[in-house]
Amino acid sequence: MENEKKDRISAYLTPLNREMLFGELSDDFLRMMGGKEILSGIPVPISEGENGQIAVRSIVLDMAKVIGADPDFLYADKYMTYIKAVAGDQAEPMLVSEGAKLADEGRFEESCMLLRTALAIEPKSRAALYLYGRACKACYETASEDEDQSKGEAYIAAFKAESMDIFEVLTMMHPDFAMGYYFLGYAYLNLGLYLKTKLTWDDFLKYSSSADDNGSGLDDNQLEDLRREIQGMLLDLEDPVTIEKGCNQIMQGDFLGGRDTLSKFKEGRYENWWPLWYYLGVAEASLGNLDEAITDLKKVLTLSPSNTDVMDELAQLYEAAGDTVNAAKYRNKINIVHNNIEQEMADQKLS
Repeated sequence: MENEKKDRISAYLTPLNREMLFGELSDDFLRMMGGKEILSGIPVPISEGENGQIAVRSIVLDMAKVIGADPDFLYADKYMTYIKAVAGDQAEPMLVSEGAKLADEGRFEESCMLLRTALAIEPKSRAALYLYGRACKACYETASEDEDQSKGEAYIAAFKAESMDIFEVLTMMHPDFAMGYYFLGYAYLNLGLYLKTKLTWDDFLKYSSSADDNGSGLDDNQLEDLRREIQGMLLDLEDPVTIEKGCNQIMQGDFLGGRDTLSKFKEGRYENWWPLWYYLGVAEASLGNLDEAITDLKKVLTLSPSNTDVMDELAQLYEAAGDTVNAAKYRNKINIVHNNIEQEMADQKLS
């Protein structure tokens, strides 16, 4: 699964293994742990188990962490072969169980490492997909709450995207698993994809109607609490969903229908949301109503003053109307914004 696309989070997980000790084990020890044919001459991660003894289980879990952090690790294939050989059918359940324990301890990145290896063994594992999505979510949420923001925006974006992708895969592979839709809906909501959020949460309500435990670990009362939560969220989404439909109408060429859908939101809760006025401006311009389009796009600039795309739209509208003075004014504003950005970047390099 990880090798099919660019690995977003490996760079953030691999450093966790830097303190790990590697060494070649003797043939006698390898024979005892059932790995002589696989691991002879191969350095393996070594950590002590109970009573200071090297334990096979510890070696297996450390191997899984190495693979989970970096699927392209030089000995990843050897490690995976050994894990499957020594754990057999219990390899994936064992890694899922240990990954869950790490998450419970707040060690979310290490949890991700083990769960990624579990998914390399069984890509369709519902438990591994669900827990991995949640671990990634916990990683970016913890980083977002960190006051010194030490992980950075790139880290947060990578784990956020990974979490959403995994929940999408989960709902596709296990379409009757309600909790996949619960978390995926919130991922869509965070991106402002209101229609997708609604459809996803509709599926959550559909598949969570049964009182049977379907692997979420929730009891009936907890599940009912989540259902009430989502029902309330869906009520709040009614207007955003309608607005998104109007924007989609305009993007698809239904300018009159889209304008009529969005016009009812000019006053009230969404009147200061600049994309509303932008799409209204696009619709009016496409319908040949230049004065109305200019008014709407000027409204955008009162809400988003440095929006050079809108300035460019206004310049084009003025040019179409033969008003070269105002067209030049907005072209000049674009240059000023670009020059200010370049100056800020230069100042940051010097500081």
